[in-house]
Amino acid sequence: MATVDLSKLLKIYPNRKGDDVTAVNQIDLTIKDREFMVLVGPSGCGKSTTLRMIAGLEEVTDGEIKIDGHVINNVQPKDRNIAMVFQNYALYPHMSVFENMAFGLKLRKFKKDEIACRVQDAAEILGIEDLLQRKPFALSGGQRQRVAVGRAIVRKPKVFLFDEPLSNLDAKMRVSTRAEISKLHTRLASTMIYVTHDQVEAMTMGDRICVMNGGDIMQVDEPLTIYNNPANMFVASFIGSPPMNLVNGAIQSQDNTLYFQADNSPLRVKLSNQLVDVSTNHIDKPIVLGIRSEDIHDVRALSDYETEHTAELTIDVAEPMGNETFIYLSTGQQSLIGRVRSDARPATGEQIKVWLDLNKAHLFDPATEKNLAN
Repeated sequence: MATVDLSKLLKIYPNRKGDDVTAVNQIDLTIKDREFMVLVGPSGCGKSTTLRMIAGLEEVTDGEIKIDGHVINNVQPKDRNIAMVFQNYALYPHMSVFENMAFGLKLRKFKKDEIACRVQDAAEILGIEDLLQRKPFALSGGQRQRVAVGRAIVRKPKVFLFDEPLSNLDAKMRVSTRAEISKLHTRLASTMIYVTHDQVEAMTMGDRICVMNGGDIMQVDEPLTIYNNPANMFVASFIGSPPMNLVNGAIQSQDNTLYFQADNSPLRVKLSNQLVDVSTNHIDKPIVLGIRSEDIHDVRALSDYETEHTAELTIDVAEPMGNETFIYLSTGQQSLIGRVRSDARPATGEQIKVWLDLNKAHLFDPATEKNLAN
């Protein structure tokens, strides 16, 4: 299909005060041929602006956008050979599903037989053959989303662009629809760029994820690499549900052994060899320990663990989730979120001894917010 290259891409908006607001800050990004790239980040991070510049709906302040090696900055949106699926579906209410899907092809003067063939093929892929004569008002939200995707498919573009297409669906429908879009990517073997603020969508759908914040790219990598090795504190706290625990403290040395001591807290644990290797230059300096909730274990469920990596903490809140329970553990002014088996029946106010798997933990410099291991 197509590669998409963004080089020093910059977008600046003037605000009411006459100052410049940088929405996208000279980013570099390459989306590979047939790749499913997800741009993820909080509102205002620049992800949708980036997508709209690729689509030609926003002018580029500076930098280049290339598709298959050709600069398209000054190419009209209709001539970029891309198709975009919007959050609000943008269906014509007076047209049938067939007419909505065929509309773009009619504008391009395709023959009726070709239009009918393309619409039928797309409808079969999406499972909406029996909806072709309905009007949008007679469709559910999920069905309308499929029609919007079908309208993009019939054009057979080089690149598909999705701008938060599942935001208007309920939770159950989002799960099934994101699976359908992933299957669609596999079937079409096309290049897709997908924008979302939902990190679960990013983790489950993307071949790679581009995490953005404040107009900058924080990290680009495969989902599990980003989850297990976040480049900085923002990525660590944004990717994951619940997010990674980030605890302020310091590295202390005692009897040639390094410990992490949490601020204003009894939490004190011996560092693993992996963390020792990256922390020798940060002794007695502020540090942030990052650890995932699944790496905090109730010792009662373990047969073997290192006692130097344990702590006795108080459960502030217990949240049953069905197959597991989230426990919020008090560490003084801070808290940790851990996970235990539901049959353990943890109770609020209970003292619990937990083991921290520090082989999977991270240390961050609070000044730069960067992972010391990178």
